[in-house]
Amino acid sequence: MTKLTPQECLVLSDVLGDTPMTVISASRLKQGMCDAYVAGTLIDVDAALVFDAYCANEPCGFGTDADALWQLLKVTDGWGCINVDTSCATSLGDLIEVDRDTAIRYYGDVYHALLEPVHHYPNEAVRLLTLEDIARLATAPAEVQGNGYKTHEAMVTDGIAAGAVVDNNIVAIAHTYAETSLHADIGVSTLEQWREKGFATAAASLVAQEIQASGKVPAWSCGADNFASLRVAQKLGFTEVGRRTYVIPTSPE
Repeated sequence: MTKLTPQECLVLSDVLGDTPMTVISASRLKQGMCDAYVAGTLIDVDAALVFDAYCANEPCGFGTDADALWQLLKVTDGWGCINVDTSCATSLGDLIEVDRDTAIRYYGDVYHALLEPVHHYPNEAVRLLTLEDIARLATAPAEVQGNGYKTHEAMVTDGIAAGAVVDNNIVAIAHTYAETSLHADIGVSTLEQWREKGFATAAASLVAQEIQASGKVPAWSCGADNFASLRVAQKLGFTEVGRRTYVIPTSPE
């Protein structure tokens, strides 16, 4: 097994397609911000692994051949779980359980698309972020600095970001986490003491509005029991379009 070259990553991105369920991995492949491996050939891929630079211990697996996925995964390091097509999750889990003598648990991952005009939720503390907010982002707690881009400057110029600014401090953020030709995935985070004030909903509404204005479809993904995130997606008008599953060894390799 060898790591794909940057040119091969571009090819794999096209092979994966451009959907709400592939937007993050496809974007990272095109950005050169991941490590990727395939079983088979790029013309006829049996399985593929994409290690997102921003979440390297949770690779995404593509293809439904559980054995091919495990053969790739077992010779890589640093992973704690893998996100795969739900149809092969149990089969993959069985292989890992036998091979590594460890119990397996499963966790659902829900994917959404915004297929109608976004519902607006204005909030006087929430606005789009600009280059004038770079210093605020740099000094904000890590969880509301945003990511998915190499710099804060790129996040607000190449991407789209909105935040809640209270007493000159960023306390909540929504931003494009990954973007392809057709879709843009939105990430959100709010400092714990500022939750339940509508900041995430308002910020995500602004970001989704800008995405739609650019002609792209906003995408949203979160864990099946992340009820706060699911509520925000529902309020904004997102529709569930699919699910994948995390396969998690109880003693991560």
